[in-house]
Amino acid sequence: MAKLTKAFFILVSMVSVQLAQSQNYDWMHYGNDLGHTKYAPLDQINANNVANLAVDWVWESADNQAVAERPQHVPSGFKATPITREGIIYVSTPLGFIAAIDAKSGEQKWVFNTLTWEHGRPANNGFNHRGVSFWEKPTVNGTEPRIIMTTANAFLWSINAETGEPDLSFGVNGKTDLTLGLGRQVDRSMIAHSAAVPIVGNTVVIGSVVYDQPMFDMVPEKLTDLPPGHVRGFDLITGEQKWVFHTIPQLGEFGNGTWLDDSWQVTGATNIWTMISVDPELGYAYLPVGNPGNDFYGGQRLGDNLFGTSLVAIKTETGERVWHYQIVHHELWDYDPPAAPTLVDIEVDGREIQAVALVTKQAFIYVFDRVTGEPVWPIIERSVPSSTVPGERAAPTQPFPTRPAPFDQQGISDETLVDFTPELRQEALEIISEFDYGGLYTPPSLKGTITLPGWTGGAEWSGAAFDPETSMYYIPSVTSPIVIQLVENNPSETEFAYMRGGTRNVNGPRGLPITKPPYGRVSAVNLNTGEYEWVRANAEGIRQQIIDMGIDDPGPVGVATVAPILVTKALLFQAITDGVPMLRAMDKATGATIAEIELPSIPQGAPMTYMLDGKQYIAISCGGGSDAKMVTLSLPIN
Repeated sequence: MAKLTKAFFILVSMVSVQLAQSQNYDWMHYGNDLGHTKYAPLDQINANNVANLAVDWVWESADNQAVAERPQHVPSGFKATPITREGIIYVSTPLGFIAAIDAKSGEQKWVFNTLTWEHGRPANNGFNHRGVSFWEKPTVNGTEPRIIMTTANAFLWSINAETGEPDLSFGVNGKTDLTLGLGRQVDRSMIAHSAAVPIVGNTVVIGSVVYDQPMFDMVPEKLTDLPPGHVRGFDLITGEQKWVFHTIPQLGEFGNGTWLDDSWQVTGATNIWTMISVDPELGYAYLPVGNPGNDFYGGQRLGDNLFGTSLVAIKTETGERVWHYQIVHHELWDYDPPAAPTLVDIEVDGREIQAVALVTKQAFIYVFDRVTGEPVWPIIERSVPSSTVPGERAAPTQPFPTRPAPFDQQGISDETLVDFTPELRQEALEIISEFDYGGLYTPPSLKGTITLPGWTGGAEWSGAAFDPETSMYYIPSVTSPIVIQLVENNPSETEFAYMRGGTRNVNGPRGLPITKPPYGRVSAVNLNTGEYEWVRANAEGIRQQIIDMGIDDPGPVGVATVAPILVTKALLFQAITDGVPMLRAMDKATGATIAEIELPSIPQGAPMTYMLDGKQYIAISCGGGSDAKMVTLSLPIN
């Protein structure tokens, strides 16, 4: 089956290339396909001409005017990746607008306001959104195009893609209330939705954004009863909920016994805030389930806490669990999977495998057979440090993949500390002596524990990209340690004995980072072998500053920032800011920079590409606040 699937995929890719060269090619989903490869078989823009890329058109976000009218509603960066269908771009904004834009001219066709702001600041990251989905609604006369989007104020919308008007036959006036159907009463201020959602048939699969620490100033009477992050399937014809998969297993369900002292009844989060991947052929959805609350203290939820911090495969039609693998037991580090799993067809030791690869904040790549859930390479349980916090019981072991090797630094030790000179290394040792530290999975403490990677990765929400023709997997990552310090709570006010007192960056000596460079990198691993082909710093970074200190030139040292990537038949692209905002084109085989194209503002979203009337474009969401825009690049007309 794997062999047939891979052969079919390659055939489709070859046909797509031929069609795209003379006609059109649509970027149809957030990650281009439901398996989130972020790959497009286009090569009109290639190594010979990429330096000639220039801005073709710019769309000013609908958020800009809204911020001018309501400056109290400040959105985050414009992170959405647009999709295209038949010459139209569809995109969402942090404040909840949906826009249709002519993909050739940049002319706005329509814009719809979901009025997300009406319910105040959304949970966790506030006004934030990453994209929409396209669906063909069956009708008696054929189909009607729909844009499907969840919002940061917890609604599911169905919008006519031609008119920009709500589908009044869906839910109530075109929307369904997502605070209902979770098995508990849920305060709208405590749950949000920002991901582009996957659709299979008439079913949409939905996760959520949930606070994973007690919010004393928001719902004081429910300090521990945060919303559960259960995953649900909804019927897109009616808007009705079809099924629910309990990410916190209920009484009698598989995994319930991993929540001791009935903690499953009051624990929240264990949600999926990032994207979900789907294999339509198998009918499986792959859920990157996040950590339970309280995020850094689990004394009130002893046990392994399934399905927290796990990869779970479920059936898209019923929500039934097929297989799962917990990548962190009894989560204490906020190591929730940050990005969509990538569905990949690979060949390992002569065996063709339909696989799923998951990049993580702790810089591991977990690779499984996506049909059975069996690890492609062995994963070993290793002993890890115990907790010193009263009432806490850290898991005695954690799973460590044997292949591929970690793609970024892990833990604080002689191997990771900055060492440009012996004096700098000694100063770094003195700095870290104020805290607890050690290898990966050293638990948070009352003194404060330096954790590397921190909660921003390793890998982050932008995820990785996969080239199906070469089996190369490209991973952007950052090296960003943090200090996690727990504080004691008043036991008369909350069931949480301890909670996060603060998280902060830990600075190194003389204004330098505490660790060795690079501080941001791109890694290329061959998933047929599990071996890295190349690793490069993602930018020059503070290289000149280091040289000015009288230190030997270290070469590029990278920047610790989310820097999303895109891979095509011809090139690897990365959107990044290193002094100036830019789109970098790299050689896929070596990582060498081929060209850097300056952008008019800081890139925030993952880039995408499409072809229209024989012309290839690259679009990137940039900026934020009152200056958000979608920038679209192309080659000058000959």
